Amino acid sequence: MENLTAHQRSKYPKSPLAGPYGHPLHPTLVTIPIGAWTASLVFDVVALFGSDDKPFLIGAQWLVGIGIVGALAAAVFGLMDFATLAGGTPAHRTALIHMSLNLTAVALFAVSFFLRLGSAKEDFALVPFILSVVGYLVVGASGYLGGKLAYHYGVRVADEKTQGEGFV
Repeated sequence: MENLTAHQRSKYPKSPLAGPYGHPLHPTLVTIPIGAWTASLVFDVVALFGSDDKPFLIGAQWLVGIGIVGALAAAVFGLMDFATLAGGTPAHRTALIHMSLNLTAVALFAVSFFLRLGSAKEDFALVPFILSVVGYLVVGASGYLGGKLAYHYGVRVADEKTQGEGFV
């Protein structure tokens, strides 16, 4: 791998744990926090407008927590993919912003989670909900950049020759 360009090196995992060539685990794992946080917002909205909000508030709190744990797991594999990027490149800079946004989102959801600890068994609390909405919007912006890393820069995506094998 020493003779590969920076772009070619970004396609290969640093460790087998990151997933095989052309099939990284990070994009698969991000579905856990995205799904959990989406469901938590649905539960929050149901709690806000429903008549019996307590079960939905507790469910939303659990989903926020599951999302945080899932995000931390996804981050481990994202760091492995990040390690394939040469410093100073547009892909590296994009990945740094992507990572920073994800860390910001996790922090927002973590604060939301801890604020929910006392309020989930009582009544709907606006501040944790707003923090979750803002965190979710940050995840959306980060996801856009993650898509740019994969689909525009081709990070951890198989090369075109390998891709072409599916069309012969």
